[in-house]
Amino acid sequence: MPTLSASATKVQQFLAAKGVDMDVVELPGSTRTAKEAASTLGCAVAQIAKSLIFKDAVSGLAVLIVASGSNRVDVAKVEAATGLTLEKADADFVRTQTGFAIGGVPPVAHANPVITLLDTDLKKYPQLWAAAGTPHAVFPLKAADLSTLTDGRWLVIA
Repeated sequence: MPTLSASATKVQQFLAAKGVDMDVVELPGSTRTAKEAASTLGCAVAQIAKSLIFKDAVSGLAVLIVASGSNRVDVAKVEAATGLTLEKADADFVRTQTGFAIGGVPPVAHANPVITLLDTDLKKYPQLWAAAGTPHAVFPLKAADLSTLTDGRWLVIA
């Protein structure tokens, strides 16, 4: 098995510490966007569990929304369901809060605690793929794994 980059290794170590048998892989093609990831992996865009970081305007905390790759987050719907006030997070905020750069943010292994919301549409698919720390790293998982690994709250986000 080839050596993983430092960021992908951090995700692999997190998964191993949680006792789950999931292997992070780094691919030659880009996985920076859900469309690129699906093309590289040969799966449906909806099977990509994309990690989007927002900032709660009130608390200043990072809010991670793990969405199906084919869905666009309805911010007003999420705010109404959670009481959060979501703002766009800039690249510096994302890196500081998660330890990862935009385009490779995984749903796990963050530098700081994040509020995690999970897109209910991800439950439709037996196999999902999530970013693993770089724009070329991914790992396979199931929707149930998202609950276990993130302690996230399932929500209709689209």
